[in-house]
Amino acid sequence: MTSQPPLLDHLQEQLKLLRESLRIGQRSLADWKGGRMAVSAVPGAGKSHSLSVAAAFAIARNQLHARKQLVIVTYTRSAAASIKSKIKERLRELKLPPTGFTVQTLHGLALQIASRHPDLSELNLESSTIIIPTPSHRIIRACVEQWITSTPKRYQVLLEGLQFDGEETERLRRQSVLRTEVLPSLAHTVIREAKSSGLSPENVWQLNSYSQDPYDTLAIAAGLYEQYEKLMRSRAYIDYDDMILAALRVLEDEGIRHHWQTQVFGVFEDEAQDSSPLQERLITVLAQDANNPNLAPNLIRVGDPNQAINSTFTPADPVYFNWFCNLCKEENNLATMDQAGRSNEMIIKAANFVLHWVCQRWKTESNYQGNGNQNSLNSSQIPFRLQDINPVSVGDPQPDANPLPVGKGLEIYSPEDIFRTVKLIEKRVIELLSDNSNNNAAILVRENRQGRFLAEQLAHLYKEHNIRVYEVSEVDRSSLIPLEILKLLQFLDRPHSPDNLKSALEVLEQRGLIPAQDLNALATYPEQFLYPSPLEPPQKPPVEQARRYCCNLLRSKIELPHYYLISFLGMTLKYTGSELATVQKLADRINQETVGNSSLKTTIAALNEIVSSERFEGVEEDNDDQYTRSGQLTIITMHKAKGLDWDYVFIPFLHDDVLPGKPWVPTAAKFLGDFTLSEVARAQIRAAVHSQYQNSDILPRIPHPVDAWEEANKLKWAEEFRLLYVAMTRAKRLLWMSAAQLGPFRWSVFRGDQTTNLQDKKPCPILPALMNRFPESVMDD
Repeated sequence: MTSQPPLLDHLQEQLKLLRESLRIGQRSLADWKGGRMAVSAVPGAGKSHSLSVAAAFAIARNQLHARKQLVIVTYTRSAAASIKSKIKERLRELKLPPTGFTVQTLHGLALQIASRHPDLSELNLESSTIIIPTPSHRIIRACVEQWITSTPKRYQVLLEGLQFDGEETERLRRQSVLRTEVLPSLAHTVIREAKSSGLSPENVWQLNSYSQDPYDTLAIAAGLYEQYEKLMRSRAYIDYDDMILAALRVLEDEGIRHHWQTQVFGVFEDEAQDSSPLQERLITVLAQDANNPNLAPNLIRVGDPNQAINSTFTPADPVYFNWFCNLCKEENNLATMDQAGRSNEMIIKAANFVLHWVCQRWKTESNYQGNGNQNSLNSSQIPFRLQDINPVSVGDPQPDANPLPVGKGLEIYSPEDIFRTVKLIEKRVIELLSDNSNNNAAILVRENRQGRFLAEQLAHLYKEHNIRVYEVSEVDRSSLIPLEILKLLQFLDRPHSPDNLKSALEVLEQRGLIPAQDLNALATYPEQFLYPSPLEPPQKPPVEQARRYCCNLLRSKIELPHYYLISFLGMTLKYTGSELATVQKLADRINQETVGNSSLKTTIAALNEIVSSERFEGVEEDNDDQYTRSGQLTIITMHKAKGLDWDYVFIPFLHDDVLPGKPWVPTAAKFLGDFTLSEVARAQIRAAVHSQYQNSDILPRIPHPVDAWEEANKLKWAEEFRLLYVAMTRAKRLLWMSAAQLGPFRWSVFRGDQTTNLQDKKPCPILPALMNRFPESVMDD
């Protein structure tokens, strides 16, 4: 590495003072002089602050400028803006100009590289449309239909499943399940998993040759992946993985790679536990020394594998960051930031207890044979990296670090039922926020249905006690409104289409307007469902309720002009608040686009374009602190709570069937076996990538479907407890946890105004363990 230019005395003094303001674990970042480094940080350790200080040190020491920059990457625009602001603040303190660095999302960086070299990236960004495929996206549905047409024999094997007697109604039902549920889910899962791991359809085909799978799941996956890629090219669509792949294609050119590497001093990555292999490859190439490719890259990756909570439904997998940490440990370049000032010491002890309890349970139930080597495949996949959270030292500069506990600091309840749970939360919230209106509180839930139930039950708090209740999922649901309206309009246009009928029924069920039931059975014969003859046996109450809703929708098409239908459907779906504002915005947008040629057909076409292009945003409040306002009670899912904190955190409904949950195969798809093809394929691909990640010479390991399903469920079990750990560490002064003795059979079918369908519930297994370990936290209700 080239020698560093001397620093001015006053700058050296300022850097020394800035370093002394850091905690012991944070100073490793400030002391970095180059090369590869991993930083494993606990929740609340100040990762972003430390990263901004390290960036300021690197810029000052190496006198970086516009032609030689430090690149900082993260995963969201809001995080990028926050880190950029912090770096500018540090440079201002050092009296340095705000140059020599760039902060971008990883996909933004990839897009920048690809767009500058369109001939090599093979992307025409001016004519391409970026999409985010979901299982219901038309590109996924189209690739499923084309695969069925081109591969009838494999489709027939799936249709027959474990056994099939040839009965026509059952054949139609299975066709509906495969076309609208199983294959779209498989395509969506495999495409994301394989593509983000750098696997092409041909690579997935090759993996299938190593498997012993009666369904040839990976062959089906490869075929779907091929059809997807053809359709994407034919329609000039790209997805976010295409950006990374395009940037890597550009950097394969030696001259261009050298050009980019000479402009990049090094790369700092935040939230590294959420990286995929493809993303890691991109930043590693950029961080390489252009003139000394054999040297370790100037690369710092900061993350917390214990806060990896997306790996069971995205390609992110904490095992890769764990391996990077272990590699850096062997090189003596692993730093640990284990001091955190966010939570009181009782909450810290509880979180540490969860970490060790889960790892011990994992080892016991998996017949784990520990050898002390966390670099081996099995031991890298234990649920948590074994690093405890420690309180900060006396005199730490963080204001109100490790605050004094409110009440017991940790309070655990066992209410009679979920309605009693709400009353207990209500009483505690009123006590806390009435006396401390500058503080804030949140209820963290595992499922959106739980949040909706709580919001309905606590809506009166604002009127009676001036405590605002803010349900975050109401805003999240606004992003689904165009798709929901589109599905209902397509049903009104072609009500006898089984696909259109099923899509409409799914919307009604998800919105809680009709009971959960086998929708495939209803959609198989639309006319028989919508207009049963007198000779048909009476419909069951759930079916009759669904039929009435559908018939009322069809009546609206006759009685209302088509340009009123969107607003009418918004009221029918019982949208509220920001949802209704989003519906009005959507209706105005459609009217503008169809002026002079307005009809139901053109409305559907315009709405289809909006849904496909991902350009429509719902109406929501523009306020950075909307989730953490003083005096507010926020209802938010555990996933969305990551990165936030509140004075008082409530985690109710901690039942065993919700967290960690149980393996579940939809009843409609059980003709294939006691597993889901999408999760089997994900586990098979992940096992192959893991086995070759560190040693590309060994043959890939492809587990049998039954073993793959078991592995998928083990990983989900581990991630659910990481999610609980994240939820617990959001609390600063009080952590309130509970599991009611009585609760709904399933939240997806629960109605908040009914009390007759409650049944005995088992608590999440960690809750009794916490109560035994901290008996002083067990409260009477």
